[in-house]
Amino acid sequence: MDSSKKGFNRRQFLTTSAGAALGVAGMSLLRSFPMMGQESGSKMRVALVGTGIRGSGLWGKTLIRNYGDILEMVGLCDRNKKRLAYAKKYMETACPIYTDFDKMIEETRPDTVVVTTMDCFHAKYICRAMELGCDVITEKPLATDEKMCQEIIDTEKRTGRNLIVTFNYRYSPAAMKVKEILMSGEIGDITSVDLNYYLDVYHGASYFRRWHGFKQFSGSLLVHKATHHYDLMNWWLAAEPVEVNANGELRKYGHNSSIRHARCMTCPHKGTCEFFWDITKNEHLMNLYVKAESEDGYIRDACVFRKKINIWDTMNVQVRYHNRVTMSYSLNAFMPYEGYCVGFNGTKGRLDMREYHQQPWTVKSMADFRLTRNFKGTRTFGLGSGGGGHWGADPMMMDRIFREPGPDTLNQAAGSRDGALSILTGIAARRSIEQGRPFKIDELVKI
Repeated sequence: MDSSKKGFNRRQFLTTSAGAALGVAGMSLLRSFPMMGQESGSKMRVALVGTGIRGSGLWGKTLIRNYGDILEMVGLCDRNKKRLAYAKKYMETACPIYTDFDKMIEETRPDTVVVTTMDCFHAKYICRAMELGCDVITEKPLATDEKMCQEIIDTEKRTGRNLIVTFNYRYSPAAMKVKEILMSGEIGDITSVDLNYYLDVYHGASYFRRWHGFKQFSGSLLVHKATHHYDLMNWWLAAEPVEVNANGELRKYGHNSSIRHARCMTCPHKGTCEFFWDITKNEHLMNLYVKAESEDGYIRDACVFRKKINIWDTMNVQVRYHNRVTMSYSLNAFMPYEGYCVGFNGTKGRLDMREYHQQPWTVKSMADFRLTRNFKGTRTFGLGSGGGGHWGADPMMMDRIFREPGPDTLNQAAGSRDGALSILTGIAARRSIEQGRPFKIDELVKI
């Protein structure tokens, strides 16, 4: 990439979390946490924008319960007044609620803003928060298109504020073990990688019920979901994506059915549709979404066969990295089980890992590993999960953000650079499908 361009360049990359693994001296992106933007000895003042299930849950109720000794929730913001009122009650907080973001910042003066809105609005609130003098913690993806990505990079540089992207997959026990093995050099220099991710017919279908089923809101699953996987690969390989070529089709959901309705709750095909989902059995979702529909019209149990769905459910992507590694990636959203398989081909051997998320058979381990050395046989081992959300990853990530993080030996801290590299891989894949050609990262954003 052209390091003479404005924004982040390769030299800057080599001093961030991903670049540090290349052997260049680097500093943890989170070294200033948890005290950034606050006076010594005082609690961090936190405001939240976006009170959906992830916002009101992990970044609301859980955050207050587990970190109330070091932070104070000072404000909640959402465009939906009814959802706001319920979220405040659910989170058990006394802080004020707002539908006007600028007003919340002006009146509550937070040190840090947590952004958990619909993906297409991440950039708006990230940039505005930094412009108003706040540091930012954002859920992935950083943004949904290249223009928003460039705006975030430029705003962070202009304002000097701190930005963290919450890539919890980096804190999964299995992902950490992969990183340790690769850093050890046991299988030599990596030459190519295969990564296959499977979303099952329950979790996969949920994306097509929600706003995620539209590219204009989520950027497609190549951005919303795959940003996790691309970030893992960037982190595992300590590498930059350079060129992407992709194919994608909608084979199961959307127009691929002769039956459809506006939503499951009132659907006349309840008895025959294999994807019927009864939201009325979940009191929390009823309160958070169904009872708030009159405010914004958002339907949480929409039909997976809506003809307007414009994302893909079957995707294949090839990525070339700056260190000559190539990756073959697939994402399928209607499988009978969930999890992923990854294989690293090295000059001294191969590492295979399968992580289990949900499957109709019993497994003894969260992940199974096989490490095979050239001419030296093979060994296998299993690994259990940690306690807490996302197989123990969420609490580890949040401790690193809000508690004293200590040495970042695996370079897990993730900032805007990491967030940009992951989404740009997905955005390039989307553009490649739309235009029918390989796409270079340099065509999107000059970093």
